[in-house]
Amino acid sequence: MGAVHVSIYTDPACPYSWAAEPAIRRLMVEFGDTLSITYVMGGLARQFKHPEATLGHWLDAAAVSGMPADPRLWLEAPPRSSYPACLAVKAAAEQGLDAAYLRRAREGFAYERRSLDNADGLIGLARTVPGLDVERFRVDLDSNAIVEAFGRDLDEARTVAPELRGEHPRVSFPSGRFTGPDGAEHWAYDTFDPEAWAAAARAAGAEPSDARPSVLEALRRFGMMAAPEVAAVCGLPGPTAPAELWSLAARWQVQVERLPCGEVFKAAG
Repeated sequence: MGAVHVSIYTDPACPYSWAAEPAIRRLMVEFGDTLSITYVMGGLARQFKHPEATLGHWLDAAAVSGMPADPRLWLEAPPRSSYPACLAVKAAAEQGLDAAYLRRAREGFAYERRSLDNADGLIGLARTVPGLDVERFRVDLDSNAIVEAFGRDLDEARTVAPELRGEHPRVSFPSGRFTGPDGAEHWAYDTFDPEAWAAAARAAGAEPSDARPSVLEALRRFGMMAAPEVAAVCGLPGPTAPAELWSLAARWQVQVERLPCGEVFKAAG
């Protein structure tokens, strides 16, 4: 059976796409090479006109998902637009590192208080992505080809079926279109629920694995993780994931960074 292709419609500054990171990381672990993932930058905001309202969205997303956040960015140095970060993801895609850059951009908006609306900020973030050639990224970021690639993403996000657009002129974020080998499409639409994303993958024909990593194995694979991500990736229900993370932290095997809303964890050493 061939791989199932999933197009993930998103934006680096979308708080509910940050809330969907447990679902996306679960897909990577549960379905592995039976899924082929493409990230479509749908463009959240050409201009953020009401930063205080956006701050509220980040708080709401953190409250319902458990994903950590430090929304003071939207009071202190609110980004002018999410479009520069979208362009940066497309520039990183030229090196096959769009997923890695997108994750770092999400972390930048979610809790590192990075505005990411200018070249200096985007290039600075690029230096934190392992394996990324920063000088090549700098050139690509300023190229017409990247503008055109982002334009194609915008068009794709705006030409989905009208019933998938909600109140927006584009598909709602986060959404995933799963296309099976037979060409049939299955959607995880406007949701951050890991079960909904996994169900869409199975419906499209992706082959799940029952194997789950330990908490330390997950941290070593993904780097920085939040408790809901560990729960989704490792299959740990209820309070089990936080309990295991804090137990490992008490044994100095895991480092913890506290945030105004939640914590993030990484393997020590």
